[in-house]
Amino acid sequence: MRVIGLTGGIASGKSTVSKYLRELGAAIIDADLIAKETVEGNTPALQEIAACFGEGVLTSEGQLDRKKLAELIFDSPDERQKLNRIIHPRVISRVKELIALYKKQGNVPLIVVDAPLLLECGMQDMVDEVWLVAVPEDVQVERLTKRESLSAEAAQKRIDSQMKLEDKIKQAHRIIDNSQELAGTLAQVDEYWAEVAELHESRE
Repeated sequence: MRVIGLTGGIASGKSTVSKYLRELGAAIIDADLIAKETVEGNTPALQEIAACFGEGVLTSEGQLDRKKLAELIFDSPDERQKLNRIIHPRVISRVKELIALYKKQGNVPLIVVDAPLLLECGMQDMVDEVWLVAVPEDVQVERLTKRESLSAEAAQKRIDSQMKLEDKIKQAHRIIDNSQELAGTLAQVDEYWAEVAELHESRE
């Protein structure tokens, strides 16, 4: 059973591709969702974050104030690295557990690790192929300003906090161009799905 690492920069449309792969029958392991679950409630990760960044990143109910934390990490690479050292090992550990579980069950045609920071975290070693959802940077800025009601400068900061597209392309096995109409994007996914499904079936 093949494992695909699906990645893409912020506002690239990766979530749309992930949703479609789920509809096709893939098992989706959502790294962002795992990261959120890691800090829900009074978890050890949340306690570490509070100790590292101060009680100001918590709400009055003691939960993580994501907006305040985002303001801190997007303005400082050092602070971002501190957060990553708390969250990423826990996410990677859980992703490995889920991959093993799906492989043991053996009842899905494809396992997809949906992770925006797949390459930054070195998670490409956990998958058979890397699929990259790619759009030009100006398209990212335009989409992000609309989606998050950010200024162009704030949107650019978020984009700059991630690996450059050209560096991601060098490590990707397949590129999904999501700069045009949705139908064109999904047609690319259909093509890749058929190729990977054939490989999967031929190995059974």
